[in-house]
Amino acid sequence: MRKHGFDSRQGRMDYLNLSGSRDLKNPNEKKLYRFFEILPGLFSWGTLGGIFILSWLMPDKVAIFIIIFATYWLLKVLYLAFHQISGYRQMKKNLKINWMEKLKSFNREPDDWRKIYHLIFFPMYKEEAEIVGSSIQSLIDSDYPKDKMIVVLATEERGGFQAQETAKKIESLFGKNFFKFLVAIHPQNIPGEIAGKGPNVAWAAKKVKEKILNSLPIPEENIIASFFDIDTKPYPQYFSCLAYHYLSLKTTNKEKEKKFCSGAGKNHLKFSYQPIPVYNNNIWQAPSFSRVIATSGTFWQMMQQARPEQLVTYSSHSMPFKTFNEIGYPLNLVSDDSRIFWKSYFAHDGDYRVVPLYYPVSMDAVLAKNFFRTVVNQYKQQRRWAWGVENVPYLFYGFFKNKKIPFSEKIRQSFVIFEGFWSWATAALLTFFLGWLPLVLGGEKFGSTLLAYNLPKLIANLMTLAMTGMLVSAVISLFILPPRPKNCSKLKNLSMLLQWGLLPVTLIVFGAFPALDAQTRLMLNKPLGFWVTEKKRK
Repeated sequence: MRKHGFDSRQGRMDYLNLSGSRDLKNPNEKKLYRFFEILPGLFSWGTLGGIFILSWLMPDKVAIFIIIFATYWLLKVLYLAFHQISGYRQMKKNLKINWMEKLKSFNREPDDWRKIYHLIFFPMYKEEAEIVGSSIQSLIDSDYPKDKMIVVLATEERGGFQAQETAKKIESLFGKNFFKFLVAIHPQNIPGEIAGKGPNVAWAAKKVKEKILNSLPIPEENIIASFFDIDTKPYPQYFSCLAYHYLSLKTTNKEKEKKFCSGAGKNHLKFSYQPIPVYNNNIWQAPSFSRVIATSGTFWQMMQQARPEQLVTYSSHSMPFKTFNEIGYPLNLVSDDSRIFWKSYFAHDGDYRVVPLYYPVSMDAVLAKNFFRTVVNQYKQQRRWAWGVENVPYLFYGFFKNKKIPFSEKIRQSFVIFEGFWSWATAALLTFFLGWLPLVLGGEKFGSTLLAYNLPKLIANLMTLAMTGMLVSAVISLFILPPRPKNCSKLKNLSMLLQWGLLPVTLIVFGAFPALDAQTRLMLNKPLGFWVTEKKRK
C-alpha cells in the first residue's frame, strides 16, 4: 500500500515526497530532475541576456519583440484588472453574508454542522506575546462555537526559553476558551528536516493526534485543519464560511453519488480552501514601499480567486484533516504551503483543487525596527516566496512519473506555473528598462529608421494604458483599509493613494530581483533555507 509517499510494493521513495534532485538515486532520473531545476533560471536569464545580445545584432527584430511583449503585457494587465475587480466585489459580497445562518441549514444527520471541528495550527518561532495573543483572540471573536475548536500553538525548541515562556503565557490566558488547546514543541536538528514551518506543523500534527484526537470519538472527516501563520487574524465568520463550503461540497457530491453511483461522495476530501490574505494588521505603520508590496500580494490573491483553475494554496489555508493525515505535511521544503497542494494533487492523480473562499484573513505587512532592516526583510521575504519556483521541477517530474493525469491537464498546469515564474523574473525589467536597449545598442543604422523613431513613443503609450491596472489597485486599496489610527495624520490617507507611484520600483527591486535570485540558486543547486519574517507592530 502507499502512504505518505512511500510505495511498499516497489520499496522506494515515491516522487510525492521529493524535495530536490538530491533525493533521487537513479542517475538518469537525477539528471532529468536537475534539468527541470535549471530550466526556470535558464529561461529567465536567457530572455534577459538574449535581449542584450540581440539588441546589438538584430535591433529591428528585438524592437518588434518588445512591442509585441508590451502589447501582451497591456492585455494581461487589463485581464488581471478585470479579475481583481471581480474578486474584490465577491469578497465584499461574502463579508455581508451571515455564514452561520447559512451553515445552520446543515442540521440533520449525517451532515449536522455541529459535528464539524476546526483544528487550527499556529506555528511560532520568537514572536512577541502581543502578536500571538491577538491572533488567538481573533478566534475567540469569531462566531463559530469555541467548543468545536482545537488550537495548536506549534513552537520551536530552537526558539529558546523566551519563546516557550510566551507559549505558556498564551496558553494560560486563552487555553480555557477552546475545546482543546495544545502547545507542541518541535525538537531541533531532526535528521532529514529543514528548520522551518513545514516540519513544525508536521510535528504538531503528530502530537495533537497522540495527545488529543486518538482518545476522542471524532471522525477525521468531521475535522477541518487550518494552517495559519502566527500573525493571521481570521475575520469573524471565517470558520462558518469554511465549514459551509466544506459541507456544501460533501452534500452535493453525495447527491451525485446517489444519482450516478460513481463513488463521488468522497470528492469533498479532494479540495483545499483558500482565504484572501489582507495585510491590514499594521498597514498604517508600515513604510510606503512595504504597503505597496503587501497590498499587491492581496490583489494577486483576489485575481487568483477569480481564476480557481489556477489557484494554489498560499500562506494561511485550510484542508480536510483526513486528506492532510493521508498526504503528510512537507518536512524539508521552504514552499510548504504550496507543496502540500501539489502533493495532494499528485496523490489524487490530478483530481484535486482549491476552493476560493472570497473571504479575508488579516496578516502583517513587513515592518522591522528601522527602515533599512525593513528593506532587507522585505527582500528576503519576497525571495522566500519566489523560492516557490522549486515546485516547477517537482511538477514537471511528477507529470513525467504520473501516467494517469490527462496530457492536456499537464500542459495547462505546466504553462501556468512556468509562465508565472518567468514573468515574475523578467516582465518588469522587459517593460520598464530593456525596451530601450535597441536604441542604445542598435547603432546608427537602426537609430535612423522609422521603427527606432517611433519605438519610445509606442512603448510609452502602451505603458500609459497599462497604468489602468495600477489605478484600479490604488482605488481598491482605499476601500480595504482599516480605520486610520488616531495617532496617524489625515495626510496619511493621501500617501496611501500616492504610494502607488512606487509600483514600478517595487516590481523590479522586490519582484524581479528576488525572483532571479531564487531561480539562480535553484539553477546552481544551492537550496534556500527557511527564513522567518520578523513581526513588528508599533
